[in-house]
Amino acid sequence: MTDGMTESAAGTAGGVAEQRIAPKVEQKVTITAIAQEAGVSVPTVSRVVNGRSDVAPATRARVEELLRQYGYRRRTSSSGDRPALIDLVFNDLDSPWAVEIIRGVEETTHEVGFGTVVSAIHDRAGSARQWMRNLRARASGGVILVTSVLEPVLHEELHRLGVPLVVVDPAGSLALDAPTVGATNWAGGMAATEHLLRLGHRRIGFIAGPPRLLCSRARLDGYRAALEAAGVPVDDRLMVPGDFYHESGFTGCNRLMDLDEPPTALFASSDQMALGAIEALRRRGMRVPEDVSIVGFDDLPEVRWSAPPLTTVRQPLVEMGKVAARTVLRQARGEEVDSPRVELATELVVRASTAPPRA
Repeated sequence: MTDGMTESAAGTAGGVAEQRIAPKVEQKVTITAIAQEAGVSVPTVSRVVNGRSDVAPATRARVEELLRQYGYRRRTSSSGDRPALIDLVFNDLDSPWAVEIIRGVEETTHEVGFGTVVSAIHDRAGSARQWMRNLRARASGGVILVTSVLEPVLHEELHRLGVPLVVVDPAGSLALDAPTVGATNWAGGMAATEHLLRLGHRRIGFIAGPPRLLCSRARLDGYRAALEAAGVPVDDRLMVPGDFYHESGFTGCNRLMDLDEPPTALFASSDQMALGAIEALRRRGMRVPEDVSIVGFDDLPEVRWSAPPLTTVRQPLVEMGKVAARTVLRQARGEEVDSPRVELATELVVRASTAPPRA
């Protein structure tokens, strides 16, 4: 555990002893280090090592000379000649949502002999910079950034080092120069709201996610679009803030139920907030779905066992992790990415937490 950060690793980055500068001190020689000294990207060095022809002659000569000077040797693992670690970075790790992403990433990296370093960059000052120092020390082969925001200077440092980057659920425009992986959040928000409208609900409350995240804003836009398409006025009093965690769902539900004319249904932007809302209703002596219908978003494994089982929008979290891992591995091999923007389909899963409103 480091300052402001939780970290776990599976696998190690290989290398050989370097004696050119300090003959009696062993140092790990990685493609990232070679790329930094040569002033080129990691994929460029990878192409030289693999004998690819798509490298300018002068660049190839410079990289080959450094490889000889440092005594760089090919790896014998299935990961080839790339640093055999991928960094997977979250804001926090206290969510089952994060676990599903980790599963997808690790299943994919394990197949090719890569390890995964999982880190949490908290909001505490200096934690992101500490992570960057650790990243440089272990010569990571790539970074998958999940709903996290890096300071511009750190984002530029990743680019300067030539470390491949993929962003899952980007937070704003900072990630627009990196491949992104997400889900059809707008369509999911619309599907959840349309389901409640079809059941006959007209006062539908909405508990939002963090506004800095594009996925949160898309789910809100889908909610509003469904109401407008059905000719139901959008009432700002029925929309309350949240942060994807249980407590904000609990608080947001209470705010909505305290209205003079409370909603008959709620759409929470995450399953955890939906479960918090169910608990708030239970403490008020209200039943789901008899008194209030609830829809969540994510389809976490736990919600099929909630009481009642939760109607929700399934986003393919494990597959999102797999796609992100495959994308960063392609970049690490110096290959072109098929698509810089990937959105995987969401799906409404109807269970027992929704029903028509009481007459």
